Amino acid sequence: MSGGRIGKYEIRRLLGEGATSAVHLAWDPFNQREVALKQLYPEVLRDREHGRLYRHLLMNEAALAGKLTHPHIVQIFDAVIGDDEAYVVMEYVPGGTLEALARVETRPGFERLIEIVFKCTRALDYAFHRGITHRDIKPANILLADPAGQDIRISDFGAALRTATDTTQISGIGSPAYMSPQQVREMPLDHRTDIYSLGVVMYQLLTSRLPFESENNYSLLYRIAHETPPAPSELRPDVPPALDAIVRRAMEKDLERRYQTWAEFSHDLALAFRNRSVAVADNVIPDAAKFQTLRAMPFFREFSDPELWEVIALAQWSHAQPGTVLLKDGEAGDFFCFLAQGEARVKKRGRLLNVLTAGDCFGEVAIFSAGGGVRSASVEAASVVEVITVRAAALKRASDTCRMHFYKAFLGVLATRLSLASARIANL
Repeated sequence: MSGGRIGKYEIRRLLGEGATSAVHLAWDPFNQREVALKQLYPEVLRDREHGRLYRHLLMNEAALAGKLTHPHIVQIFDAVIGDDEAYVVMEYVPGGTLEALARVETRPGFERLIEIVFKCTRALDYAFHRGITHRDIKPANILLADPAGQDIRISDFGAALRTATDTTQISGIGSPAYMSPQQVREMPLDHRTDIYSLGVVMYQLLTSRLPFESENNYSLLYRIAHETPPAPSELRPDVPPALDAIVRRAMEKDLERRYQTWAEFSHDLALAFRNRSVAVADNVIPDAAKFQTLRAMPFFREFSDPELWEVIALAQWSHAQPGTVLLKDGEAGDFFCFLAQGEARVKKRGRLLNVLTAGDCFGEVAIFSAGGGVRSASVEAASVVEVITVRAAALKRASDTCRMHFYKAFLGVLATRLSLASARIANL
């Protein structure tokens, strides 16, 4: 179907088809944007046995509109669900799905793979803290913003379980190859079933194979429940031990031995970048490492995960050698900085005023002062430093909530500095 309409939406072309629905690229004339429109087939709606179930799943997905606002979760814009017509309208993500990266010839490099899985863990942690477990994590439900990139969106929350109200799964929901042993046995589920499923996705991206394969679903489900798959490195010898260990823990059959939180999963992925077995180009700082750095800094304590991703998008990250002047006294300043690693010295006419260490911010006074934004001191690298730079123009593009947290944190920094200055004066 192309050139027609579904509701108010102009259909451009077919993006994909499944057993119960088709997804179209459509045009939203009111908001002047391209959208993805998922429509249940009419015969599915008329099916007495399954029509009600799939209508419920679509309703479940539509009900999340506005509740999961995260840069790595597909946004739901609209839905129409009736007896004769049912569709949901969502953000259009043009890069295809992770299925394209599951083949030997297209599988991603280790650093790109870690970035993708790390972003999945943070998005699913965000959903978990809002009481939602996805229950159908698989490559087809993880979209790429760009075919060659590592920015992702998790889609299809139709099977999602609301942990505040639901206690058991709906039988038959989920993709068998990615189901956890608990899902196979139809046990009560929590976020750890998604951790297992994402472990399977990671296994497949590493090896281009599923951990368990069988000719029929009965045999497949038995193997998931009772067998241990070979380590990824047994199928692909160049897989680093750190990634072997992460997959093994994510796919533990015993719930108590599996990752207990998404934060644990994320932490190990970030550490994998520092493992010598995973080669990362010089001076290229992965998004996973950036996220972990910001999350550990007291300044960003009150920032939500989506706001931290905003900061990563608007900031510039760089390294500087000892002796590099990061800010110069008397110059105009349209940016402020944070020290992510290393040590720097604040000087005025050659006199040492302060020593900055990891987590400290500097240069913000010129941005917020009414005096024209002139630097009042110089800042010089005392060691190799990693610097996070945010320009005033970029901050203006941030969301209102993100900017509010910046201003609030800067007030805290100012209060601390005034307190320390008062203490020094009192001791003179």
